[in-house]
Amino acid sequence: MVDTMKLTMVIPSYWGRKSEEGWKEGDAVYDHPTPLDQEGTLARAIESLKILKDSDFKLVIIAVATSRDIEAAVEAKVRKIVKSASQRIGPEVLLFAPSHLAKIHDLLKAKGGDVHTDLLQLRGYSNIRNLCMFIPHVLGSDLAVLIDDDEVFEDPDFITKSREFIGKDLGGKRVNAVAGYYLQPDGDYHVRKEHRPWMDHWDKYKRMNEAFDRIIGSGPRLKETPFVFGGNMLIHRDLFTIVPFDPNVTRGEDIDFLINAKIFGFRFFLDNKLSIKHLPPPKSHPVWKQLREDIYRFVYERAKIENQKDLRGLTRVSPEEFDPYPGCFLKDDLLEKIERASKLLSEEYLKEGDHEGSREALKNITLAKGDAMPRFDPFRILCEFQKRWQDMMEFTAQDDIRLSIQAIIEERMG
Repeated sequence: MVDTMKLTMVIPSYWGRKSEEGWKEGDAVYDHPTPLDQEGTLARAIESLKILKDSDFKLVIIAVATSRDIEAAVEAKVRKIVKSASQRIGPEVLLFAPSHLAKIHDLLKAKGGDVHTDLLQLRGYSNIRNLCMFIPHVLGSDLAVLIDDDEVFEDPDFITKSREFIGKDLGGKRVNAVAGYYLQPDGDYHVRKEHRPWMDHWDKYKRMNEAFDRIIGSGPRLKETPFVFGGNMLIHRDLFTIVPFDPNVTRGEDIDFLINAKIFGFRFFLDNKLSIKHLPPPKSHPVWKQLREDIYRFVYERAKIENQKDLRGLTRVSPEEFDPYPGCFLKDDLLEKIERASKLLSEEYLKEGDHEGSREALKNITLAKGDAMPRFDPFRILCEFQKRWQDMMEFTAQDDIRLSIQAIIEERMG
């Protein structure tokens, strides 16, 4: 039987100012945006699609700029890369850039949907992921495949596997979301980091590998998962029209989306045969800053779980459901873990003569108890945002509006 499920793959590509300009105050913060004067990894990712046996899908590249004033330059740069690289692959390739979003905002305002425009933004990881679901929605797809531009396909059957379980029932459970996993440059799925004493208290990589072995490294092929990878994620229309990524999460939006999905009654599965090679540029941020980003995400997510209310149609989730990772960072001892790890990291910086790094590491303790704590109820805000997201998806599903937005996205690249 031929699978008639329509599929759209979406790849966001992040771009920053030219190398000599660097990052400026007010620019959006992403892990490794490509400087405008470099070529980056996008062409490599697109060209790797040549290996896929099934090319019956649309590929959309989202051009993301770190700042408004470089949007036109980023759009031109990405357009050039996409035009060149897409000539050698099978799927139809489309570009989604700031100019397209502006036209969609204008269209929504003209159609009386101006209340929805703030839900569609090209800034912040969660907003970009939401566009990765909105675009397949208006293109009439049943399945959104989320991929990142620092990855390459090595499995010719990736698309075939993507279609295999999604939208079907498995042992009485509906499969509306499937995560694949990353292969590291050495071809293994484990994360390899040099162990430091402060990691005894912030055992992120140890817990990640423990979770990976449990879910990726053992059978059956498809099983419910406590973690997901944002750059290898399959989401069915039944889920992406109802549950959004939370824009208040600045990092770790993929696992946060899994938490949101579970709250709204959806299960996330991992397919241990669905891999993609992850080849990211090296992170330039200091260790204290990487730890700080983790602190903000876990403090926020723990608050979301703690503030749950028993509401009709919603499922109450617990940190234990996400063990061993990220559950170990969502429990009552989170602040204790932060304090102990930060003190040891501070001492490590001092031994190296890095007094600023030492101060910043200690500052993480203060931030965890103060600025990282949300000044609102994250659960209530999620519920309000979810309602608005569902309304927007229903509004843009109307044929005249959907087809008008589709025409904007399908504009020829020239």
